[in-house]
Amino acid sequence: MSTREPVEDREGFRAALALLRSNRDFRRLYVASVISLGGDWFLLVALFGLALELTSSPISLALLIVAQDIPFFFLSPVGGHLADRLDRKKLMVVCDLARAVLCLGFLLVQDAGTMWLVYLLLATISGFAAAFDPASSAAFPNLVEERDLGPANALFGSLWGTMLAVGAALGGVVSAALGRDAAFAIDAVSFALSAVLIWRIRSSLNEDRRSVDEPGLVRATVETARYARRDHRVLALLGVKAGFGLAAGVLVLISIFAVEVFDSGEIGIGILMSARGLGALIGPFLGRRFAGPEDRYLFTAIGGALVVFGSGYALLGVMPSLVLAAAAVAFAHLGGGAQWTLSSYGLQRVVPDRIRGRIFSFDNALVTLTFTISSVVTGWAASEFGPRPTAVGLGLVAVAYAAAWAWLTTDVRRATMLEGCGVASADGPEPAAEVEPA
Repeated sequence: MSTREPVEDREGFRAALALLRSNRDFRRLYVASVISLGGDWFLLVALFGLALELTSSPISLALLIVAQDIPFFFLSPVGGHLADRLDRKKLMVVCDLARAVLCLGFLLVQDAGTMWLVYLLLATISGFAAAFDPASSAAFPNLVEERDLGPANALFGSLWGTMLAVGAALGGVVSAALGRDAAFAIDAVSFALSAVLIWRIRSSLNEDRRSVDEPGLVRATVETARYARRDHRVLALLGVKAGFGLAAGVLVLISIFAVEVFDSGEIGIGILMSARGLGALIGPFLGRRFAGPEDRYLFTAIGGALVVFGSGYALLGVMPSLVLAAAAVAFAHLGGGAQWTLSSYGLQRVVPDRIRGRIFSFDNALVTLTFTISSVVTGWAASEFGPRPTAVGLGLVAVAYAAAWAWLTTDVRRATMLEGCGVASADGPEPAAEVEPA
């Protein structure tokens, strides 16, 4: 038996760096994500600025979110099924290459008459993401040892925040200095480089399932729902992100605050996006600390993180300057980053490989649906009542949801405090026809 100190028990950031140094395949996936996420934020800042310039309406920002999220929602069951049935590495490479080509299509958008092309391209790119994202999340536990899973998730959660901070800030500068076409081209190149790095991963991203009878799409979807009903931990982890999505329409407000409230244009969008990224960079590591030994306080930490998220955006609504608004956004995403990372980590811990892709696709679909609804309502509310009252209202929605979620998951939190967060059975759930309803 190995006497090496478990990475999970050491300092979070040092453990994450040690994992990057020692695990070559994990490092390749991480670098691929660094490149791809940076390009994504270049693209998003450019598209938000383009939509406001061509339409002068907050509704256009909400429509961008809808174009991105509705296809993702409807195609997530298919994407999750593919992530569990196909070679995940090949699937991710194909999705990256397809998105690289599609990103070049944004170069054709020059005026309001071609704005429809933005929505079409974004929707198609989102369709490929519906397969890539669950494949990546499901593959994670197959690249690292169980004791390294916590630091690995914290590192990837902070990566999202890091590249949001860096990518959004640079995206605002590049769009202002070189034009939006440069941002579109950079995103296309980032997808291509990501595909190359993922292809070079040598470890298998799937467990051996040659002896497993793979169900069809409909049966697999039913099996997934029944499995989630059987394990209340899974229900709780899926439910908390739905609440996050209900308040996450604040992404629309970030651009509106920058452009209309503080009159800072794309530079202001980049600053507020960067503040969001800074919070999301630090939050996952703080969340790991609060989860406690054997993850006994995992669910308590998740609920508290959602309260922090809501409180930060309620504060955004009353901030008098761009600098203070950035501080409120950063505070909010200390909680947002911790909540997102800890809930994803919890699913990776308790869900077996053969169904993990489908669980993550359901998770993605649920948060996408609530986020889309929130974005549309936010765009309408910002037009009707103004961005400040809307920000306060969304923040209070998140706090209220966190309180209700904490009350409804009391049994799960108590059990985890006593027993820790156990690992799922390697056998996974029973076939759908044999599963008894909870």
